[in-house]
Amino acid sequence: MPRSPLPPREGISATALRAPGGKATHAKSHLPVPETIGAWLESEFPEASPAARRGLLAQGDMRDEVGRAVAWEDPVIPGGFYFFHRPVPAEERIPFEVGIAFEDEDLLVVDKPHFLASTPNGRFVRECVVTRLRVVLDLPDLVAIHRLDRITAGLLILSKRPETRGRYQRLFQDRLVTKTYQALAPVPPPGLEFPLVRQSRLVKPEGGRQVLEVDGEPNATSRIRLLRTITPAGHSEAKAGPPRRGGAVGVAEYELEPVTGKTHQLRVHMNALGLPILGDPVYPVDLAPDPYDFSSPLQLLASEIAFDDPQTGRPRRFTTQLNLDPTAVAAP
Repeated sequence: MPRSPLPPREGISATALRAPGGKATHAKSHLPVPETIGAWLESEFPEASPAARRGLLAQGDMRDEVGRAVAWEDPVIPGGFYFFHRPVPAEERIPFEVGIAFEDEDLLVVDKPHFLASTPNGRFVRECVVTRLRVVLDLPDLVAIHRLDRITAGLLILSKRPETRGRYQRLFQDRLVTKTYQALAPVPPPGLEFPLVRQSRLVKPEGGRQVLEVDGEPNATSRIRLLRTITPAGHSEAKAGPPRRGGAVGVAEYELEPVTGKTHQLRVHMNALGLPILGDPVYPVDLAPDPYDFSSPLQLLASEIAFDDPQTGRPRRFTTQLNLDPTAVAAP
């Protein structure tokens, strides 16, 4: 896809839409090409009002891929890309701040707080790290180059310059980055020895929030170490223990290293060991939490990221300034 000719508006990137037809293979290449831009938008957005569709050209500043402004009666470029700004409603602020851990010409490394999304996703478009920092730091080209779940805290690396972005993204694609996490979870039962490696096949059913371990060739690998026991079993502090589950359990700190990068991988693997991470609203039971309920932060922290810089060859290592808190989890 070509780069958008429209800069972000209020930190939010323009939406890309591809027209039917054309010689290249894509999802709509087999469809007939409407005669005009207006006819195309009417078929593309049948639920929208006429005013809303026309608003994509005016308020949305719709452009073709070379940056030309688009008119309602213009012919459609078969298979062409078009860009415009969608209306984005206001969002209630997530009341946590992003910390800056490191910055140079190419990279911005931040400490993402719990409950703040990394990138625009679903209901959170304005309230995410990328949108916030594009506005606050006046960095319109800022892009996250890896993922960090909304309810996970810790290190997130962002690229400032498109010219060098691909080199850093390739590190993550080729698994040349070592990521280390800290987690708080119940004290392990007798007989479960550490360090250990958990391998399994993870599948996320369509429409479900939980990722499942299923039979088959493993596609996810995690290394897990027990660092220390914080509260021995039978003497758990107030508010500690798996979220909203009865019984007194001790709390331990673990070091987790995801060798692969599947969705929810560390959370699923810890839960499969009988050690669900404190504050987890999805494992072992999906509690369908309100995203504005901040009472039980997931005690999972992206604590360290290390790699060899693709431009200089020098090793780089970043460490979080955040900490986990066993007393921050809501009582059962």
